[in-house]
Amino acid sequence: TLASMRVPLWPCILIAATGILATDTPHPRDSALHHLTQHLLQQYHKEVRPVHNWADATTVYLDLFVQAVLDVDIQNQKLKTSVWYREVWDDEFLSWNSSMFDEIREISLPLSAIWAPDIIINEFVDIERSPDIPYVYVNSSGTIKNFKPIQVVSACSLQTYAFPFDIQNCSLTFNSILHTVEDVDLDFLGNREDIKYDKKAFLNDSEWELLSVSSTYSILQSNAGDFAQIQFNVVIRRCPLAYVVNLLIPSIFLMLVDLGSFYLPPNCRARIVFKTSVLVGYTVFRVNMSNEVPRSSGSASLIGVFFTVCMAFLVLSLSKSILLVRFLHDEWSSGQELLPLLCLQGDTDTGGSRMDLRAQQAGVTESPVCQEHQAQSGTLKEVWFQLRSINNYLQTQDQVDQRGVEWLALLYRFDQLLFRSYLVMLGLYSVTLCSLWALWSGL
Repeated sequence: TLASMRVPLWPCILIAATGILATDTPHPRDSALHHLTQHLLQQYHKEVRPVHNWADATTVYLDLFVQAVLDVDIQNQKLKTSVWYREVWDDEFLSWNSSMFDEIREISLPLSAIWAPDIIINEFVDIERSPDIPYVYVNSSGTIKNFKPIQVVSACSLQTYAFPFDIQNCSLTFNSILHTVEDVDLDFLGNREDIKYDKKAFLNDSEWELLSVSSTYSILQSNAGDFAQIQFNVVIRRCPLAYVVNLLIPSIFLMLVDLGSFYLPPNCRARIVFKTSVLVGYTVFRVNMSNEVPRSSGSASLIGVFFTVCMAFLVLSLSKSILLVRFLHDEWSSGQELLPLLCLQGDTDTGGSRMDLRAQQAGVTESPVCQEHQAQSGTLKEVWFQLRSINNYLQTQDQVDQRGVEWLALLYRFDQLLFRSYLVMLGLYSVTLCSLWALWSGL
């Protein structure tokens, strides 16, 4: 029957629709972009510099923007920065008529498939660390744009004498490795003044601030030929607020405390104890400061120099006080030792006179008047010897006191000299810090 011979229609409809979709969907090989890529790279040789006339130089336009200062290694004299690098050049073999390729005016091509200039940074001291961006943009006129971020670890002469108001100037020099200026020339992509003061891309951190990125063009002459180079000078300065609060102000307070110790008498033992305590404070502060102050084998910071000089003044003043107390103690001890000797000498003389008197009394019997006269005479001699002993002791003590006064006068003058020198050093220290801060703020 006809009903039993009916066939379902939905499979046929599905097959027909699939065929229509397959017919309407364009294959990638039929796209204008695919045809354009094949047209550009099929006969392209990346080993050859892309000029029709070999005498024409290929000009590479450069600029960069500093994004961040990642690390300033003063001990190893290295600067690590993150920069946005832009590189543009013309390739005469990669141009096309956009009307023939569906009005395509710009495409991306693999960087490994085309010629690229051999531009390097002379100050590189470490492996370049940047995201791998394998493509570049090419427009219909043959202009190639290669934009990429780079982490640059470069050698730089870093100075620490003005720490924490130091300003560092590091250069990044771009030039070709093999191609001379006759083959590859360099130029600025944008206005040099705009590059110098453009800080929009810079990410401010808590320690370093970008001042400027000046640039210069020059020709490097060597035995291998003349090479074009562009040098970017990255000028940064340290933000000193944390170091002023944690280092400079405490150091000035410590110096003022040490300066106040000069008002104590030089022969006072409490002064030695006080200055010893200050010396311990200096030592602890110096250890903490060594962890904060950057170390460099080529230069020393002014803070470290001033602090070392103040420590030297402290040690000199402490040594002077110790010697003075020791000298006065020796003089006083020698004066005390003379007193028993003089008294012993007086007692010996008096005892001898008494023995003579007893012998005379035992051997000869004299009248009471003579005996009374002799007794009075012995008493007067004893008093005389005692007075002479006291006189000798007082004379010796006066000599000791006189020498002590002379030493005290000499050390007082020396103490005044140290005080004035310390005061001048502290004033110079303060003026230097204020001058460095003023210079830092003026930039």
